[in-house]
Amino acid sequence: MSAIGPDLYRQVLGHLPTGVTVIAADGESGPVGMAVNSFTSVSLDPPLVLFCPARSSSTWPAIRDAGRFCVSVMAGHHEKACRRFADPRADRFAGIPWSPRPCGPALDDAVAWIDCLLEDEHEAGDHTIAVGAVVAMEAASAVSPLVFFQGCYGTFL
Repeated sequence: MSAIGPDLYRQVLGHLPTGVTVIAADGESGPVGMAVNSFTSVSLDPPLVLFCPARSSSTWPAIRDAGRFCVSVMAGHHEKACRRFADPRADRFAGIPWSPRPCGPALDDAVAWIDCLLEDEHEAGDHTIAVGAVVAMEAASAVSPLVFFQGCYGTFL
């Protein structure tokens, strides 16, 4: 079997549409957050979710240190905000409306918000699998989600 390079890996897995989230926490110097499309549910009982930050992420250590985080499921109109949260050089919360929640900042007008306590971490190649125990959640009504597919953002509905 031949080695699978990063370009082929991205190209093939780009055919799998994913939701887009922002994972945010209350950092020592204020809110911290990052865009994540590797987010999924894990368990109903107990309620668990996971996401996979890159081991090279400069934001993940601050979220890990907080021990809790809020997941904002991005809405169709959040593409610009999502791009900002994906840029490590950006002042990510500047001009982005958000509200405090029990486990961290929540982006306003999102599709849903999921408050989590950091439950566990597992090393997985060049990423970390972060497992969160869900302690609160809320969904907006009739909001179209932001979707990532083949390197582009779009909406559904």
